[in-house]
Amino acid sequence: MKTFSGFPSGKAAMVGIPRLTFSELLPLIDDLAELKLTLHVLWRLSEQRGKARYLRLEDLSSDDTLLASLNEASGDQSPMTTLHYALDRAVERGTLLRVRPPAKVRANTFFFANTAKGRAAAEAVARGELPGETDPGGRPNIFTLYEQNVGILTPLIVDELREAEQSYPTPWIEDAFREAVDLNKRSWRYIRAILERWKTEGRGERHDPEKRRRDIDGDYGEYIQH
Repeated sequence: MKTFSGFPSGKAAMVGIPRLTFSELLPLIDDLAELKLTLHVLWRLSEQRGKARYLRLEDLSSDDTLLASLNEASGDQSPMTTLHYALDRAVERGTLLRVRPPAKVRANTFFFANTAKGRAAAEAVARGELPGETDPGGRPNIFTLYEQNVGILTPLIVDELREAEQSYPTPWIEDAFREAVDLNKRSWRYIRAILERWKTEGRGERHDPEKRRRDIDGDYGEYIQH
Protein backbone atom coordinates (compact mmCIF):
# COMPACT_ATOMS: atom_id res chain seq x y z
CA MET A 1 0.00 0.00 0.00
CA LYS A 2 1.30 3.46 -0.89
CA THR A 3 1.08 5.86 2.03
CA PHE A 4 0.60 9.60 2.41
CA SER A 5 3.22 11.54 4.36
CA GLY A 6 0.69 14.05 5.69
CA PHE A 7 -0.08 17.69 5.05
CA PRO A 8 2.82 20.13 5.54
CA SER A 9 2.91 22.52 8.45
CA GLY A 10 1.79 26.09 7.96
CA LYS A 11 -1.03 27.54 5.95
CA ALA A 12 -2.23 25.24 3.17
CA ALA A 13 -4.26 26.27 0.14
CA MET A 14 -7.91 25.18 0.39
CA VAL A 15 -10.27 23.95 -2.32
CA GLY A 16 -13.82 25.25 -2.72
CA ILE A 17 -16.18 22.40 -3.63
CA PRO A 18 -19.99 22.60 -3.27
CA ARG A 19 -21.34 20.99 -0.10
CA LEU A 20 -23.81 18.93 -2.15
CA THR A 21 -20.83 17.10 -3.63
CA PHE A 22 -20.38 15.29 -0.33
CA SER A 23 -23.97 15.09 0.90
CA GLU A 24 -25.72 14.03 -2.33
CA LEU A 25 -23.32 13.29 -5.18
CA LEU A 26 -20.63 11.11 -3.62
CA PRO A 27 -23.14 8.64 -2.09
CA LEU A 28 -24.35 7.96 -5.65
CA ILE A 29 -20.93 7.17 -7.10
CA ASP A 30 -20.08 3.47 -7.01
CA ASP A 31 -17.02 3.43 -9.26
CA LEU A 32 -13.49 4.33 -8.17
CA ALA A 33 -12.42 5.85 -11.51
CA GLU A 34 -15.54 8.02 -11.67
CA LEU A 35 -14.98 9.14 -8.07
CA LYS A 36 -11.36 10.14 -8.70
CA LEU A 37 -12.24 11.94 -11.92
CA THR A 38 -15.14 13.79 -10.31
CA LEU A 39 -13.09 15.14 -7.41
CA HIS A 40 -10.18 16.06 -9.67
CA VAL A 41 -12.35 17.94 -12.17
CA LEU A 42 -14.22 19.81 -9.43
CA TRP A 43 -10.87 20.81 -7.93
CA ARG A 44 -9.52 22.10 -11.24
CA LEU A 45 -12.71 24.01 -11.96
CA SER A 46 -12.60 25.55 -8.47
CA GLU A 47 -9.15 26.96 -9.29
CA GLN A 48 -10.53 28.91 -12.25
CA ARG A 49 -12.00 32.39 -12.25
CA GLY A 50 -14.51 33.94 -14.61
CA LYS A 51 -18.04 33.64 -15.89
CA ALA A 52 -17.55 30.19 -17.39
CA ARG A 53 -15.34 27.45 -16.00
CA TYR A 54 -14.52 24.50 -18.19
CA LEU A 55 -11.97 21.86 -19.09
CA ARG A 56 -11.24 20.58 -22.55
CA LEU A 57 -10.74 16.93 -23.31
CA GLU A 58 -7.13 17.69 -24.19
CA ASP A 59 -6.65 19.36 -20.79
CA LEU A 60 -7.72 16.17 -19.05
CA SER A 61 -5.89 13.75 -21.33
CA SER A 62 -2.61 15.64 -20.75
CA ASP A 63 -3.06 15.95 -16.97
CA ASP A 64 -0.32 13.75 -15.50
CA THR A 65 -1.72 13.99 -11.98
CA LEU A 66 -5.15 12.81 -13.10
CA LEU A 67 -3.77 10.00 -15.26
CA ALA A 68 -1.54 8.80 -12.43
CA SER A 69 -4.56 8.74 -10.13
CA LEU A 70 -6.66 6.85 -12.67
CA ASN A 71 -3.84 4.37 -13.24
CA GLU A 72 -4.58 2.98 -9.79
CA ALA A 73 -8.17 2.32 -10.88
CA SER A 74 -7.43 1.14 -14.42
CA GLY A 75 -6.96 -2.59 -13.85
CA ASP A 76 -5.98 -4.08 -17.20
CA GLN A 77 -6.97 -0.95 -19.12
CA SER A 78 -4.77 2.00 -19.98
CA PRO A 79 -5.26 5.22 -17.98
CA MET A 80 -6.52 6.94 -21.14
CA THR A 81 -9.21 4.30 -21.65
CA THR A 82 -10.15 4.65 -18.00
CA LEU A 83 -10.33 8.44 -18.41
CA HIS A 84 -12.89 8.16 -21.23
CA TYR A 85 -14.84 5.55 -19.26
CA ALA A 86 -14.92 7.78 -16.16
CA LEU A 87 -15.96 10.81 -18.22
CA ASP A 88 -18.83 8.84 -19.75
CA ARG A 89 -20.04 7.84 -16.29
CA ALA A 90 -19.73 11.40 -14.91
CA VAL A 91 -21.73 12.75 -17.85
CA GLU A 92 -24.35 10.02 -17.52
CA ARG A 93 -24.52 10.69 -13.79
CA GLY A 94 -25.27 14.34 -14.48
CA THR A 95 -22.16 15.65 -12.72
CA LEU A 96 -20.56 16.99 -15.89
CA LEU A 97 -21.91 18.43 -19.11
CA ARG A 98 -20.13 17.41 -22.31
CA VAL A 99 -20.53 19.62 -25.35
CA ARG A 100 -18.98 19.49 -28.79
CA PRO A 101 -19.15 22.73 -30.82
CA PRO A 102 -20.59 22.58 -34.34
CA ALA A 103 -18.22 20.95 -36.83
CA LYS A 104 -17.54 24.26 -38.58
CA VAL A 105 -15.92 25.60 -35.40
CA ARG A 106 -13.39 22.74 -35.33
CA ALA A 107 -12.90 23.00 -31.59
CA ASN A 108 -12.30 20.36 -28.95
CA THR A 109 -14.81 18.71 -26.62
CA PHE A 110 -15.57 20.78 -23.52
CA PHE A 111 -16.72 19.74 -20.06
CA PHE A 112 -18.63 21.97 -17.63
CA ALA A 113 -19.92 21.31 -14.14
CA ASN A 114 -23.69 20.83 -14.13
CA THR A 115 -24.43 24.19 -12.51
CA ALA A 116 -26.57 27.09 -13.70
CA LYS A 117 -23.53 28.89 -15.12
CA GLY A 118 -22.15 25.67 -16.54
CA ARG A 119 -25.42 24.90 -18.34
CA ALA A 120 -25.58 28.41 -19.80
CA ALA A 121 -21.98 28.21 -21.01
CA ALA A 122 -22.52 24.75 -22.49
CA GLU A 123 -25.53 26.02 -24.43
CA ALA A 124 -23.44 28.90 -25.77
CA VAL A 125 -20.70 26.54 -26.95
CA ALA A 126 -23.28 24.28 -28.58
CA ARG A 127 -24.43 27.32 -30.59
CA GLY A 128 -20.90 27.77 -31.88
CA GLU A 129 -19.52 30.36 -29.46
CA LEU A 130 -15.92 29.52 -28.62
CA PRO A 131 -14.95 29.22 -24.93
CA GLY A 132 -12.86 32.38 -25.16
CA GLU A 133 -16.07 34.27 -25.82
CA THR A 134 -17.58 32.87 -22.63
CA ASP A 135 -14.59 34.17 -20.61
CA PRO A 136 -13.28 31.12 -18.72
CA GLY A 137 -10.72 33.23 -16.87
CA GLY A 138 -8.89 30.23 -15.44
CA ARG A 139 -5.78 30.78 -13.34
CA PRO A 140 -2.70 29.18 -14.88
CA ASN A 141 -1.26 26.30 -12.88
CA ILE A 142 2.36 26.13 -11.82
CA PHE A 143 3.40 24.09 -14.88
CA THR A 144 1.90 26.65 -17.26
CA LEU A 145 3.59 29.47 -15.36
CA TYR A 146 6.92 27.70 -15.66
CA GLU A 147 6.58 27.03 -19.39
CA GLN A 148 5.46 30.59 -20.10
CA ASN A 149 8.10 32.34 -17.98
CA VAL A 150 11.08 30.01 -17.53
CA GLY A 151 11.40 27.27 -20.12
CA ILE A 152 10.80 23.65 -21.07
CA LEU A 153 9.65 21.26 -18.36
CA THR A 154 11.93 18.37 -17.42
CA PRO A 155 11.02 15.36 -15.24
CA LEU A 156 13.10 16.72 -12.35
CA ILE A 157 11.50 20.15 -12.55
CA VAL A 158 8.03 18.61 -12.79
CA ASP A 159 8.60 16.82 -9.47
CA GLU A 160 9.83 20.02 -7.81
CA LEU A 161 6.92 22.06 -9.19
CA ARG A 162 4.41 19.48 -8.03
CA GLU A 163 5.91 19.58 -4.53
CA ALA A 164 5.80 23.39 -4.51
CA GLU A 165 2.19 23.36 -5.67
CA GLN A 166 1.30 21.29 -2.62
CA SER A 167 3.39 23.42 -0.25
CA TYR A 168 2.45 27.00 -1.18
CA PRO A 169 -0.85 28.81 -1.87
CA THR A 170 -1.58 29.51 -5.53
CA PRO A 171 -1.40 33.33 -5.12
CA TRP A 172 2.10 32.98 -3.61
CA ILE A 173 3.29 30.95 -6.58
CA GLU A 174 1.85 33.42 -9.07
CA ASP A 175 3.41 36.38 -7.24
CA ALA A 176 6.80 34.65 -6.99
CA PHE A 177 6.85 34.06 -10.74
CA ARG A 178 5.77 37.66 -11.31
CA GLU A 179 8.52 39.02 -9.06
CA ALA A 180 11.14 36.88 -10.78
CA VAL A 181 10.01 38.10 -14.20
CA ASP A 182 10.04 41.73 -13.03
CA LEU A 183 13.65 41.26 -11.91
CA ASN A 184 14.53 39.37 -15.11
CA LYS A 185 15.52 36.35 -13.02
CA ARG A 186 13.70 33.61 -14.88
CA SER A 187 14.88 30.52 -13.04
CA TRP A 188 13.09 28.06 -10.81
CA ARG A 189 15.97 28.30 -8.32
CA TYR A 190 15.28 31.98 -7.83
CA ILE A 191 11.48 31.53 -7.68
CA ARG A 192 11.84 28.76 -5.11
CA ALA A 193 14.09 31.02 -3.02
CA ILE A 194 11.35 33.68 -3.00
CA LEU A 195 8.76 31.16 -1.83
CA GLU A 196 11.03 29.80 0.89
CA ARG A 197 11.76 33.31 2.16
CA TRP A 198 8.07 34.22 2.26
CA LYS A 199 7.33 31.03 4.17
CA THR A 200 9.92 31.74 6.84
CA GLU A 201 9.80 35.55 7.01
CA GLY A 202 6.36 36.48 5.69
CA ARG A 203 5.44 38.42 2.56
CA GLY A 204 4.90 41.89 3.98
CA GLU A 205 8.44 43.12 3.34
CA ARG A 206 9.02 41.73 -0.13
CA HIS A 207 8.83 45.20 -1.76
CA ASP A 208 10.75 46.96 1.03
CA PRO A 209 13.98 48.50 -0.43
CA GLU A 210 15.83 47.94 2.85
CA LYS A 211 14.78 44.33 2.87
CA ARG A 212 15.90 44.01 -0.74
CA ARG A 213 19.33 45.45 0.20
CA ARG A 214 19.70 42.90 3.00
CA ASP A 215 18.77 40.12 0.59
CA ILE A 216 21.40 41.29 -1.88
CA ASP A 217 24.04 41.24 0.84
CA GLY A 218 22.77 37.96 2.29
CA ASP A 219 21.94 34.41 1.30
CA TYR A 220 19.85 35.38 -1.74
CA GLY A 221 22.29 37.86 -3.22
CA GLU A 222 23.43 35.58 -6.01
CA TYR A 223 19.88 35.36 -7.31
CA ILE A 224 19.00 39.05 -7.22
CA GLN A 225 19.71 41.52 -9.97
CA HIS A 226 21.60 44.55 -8.67
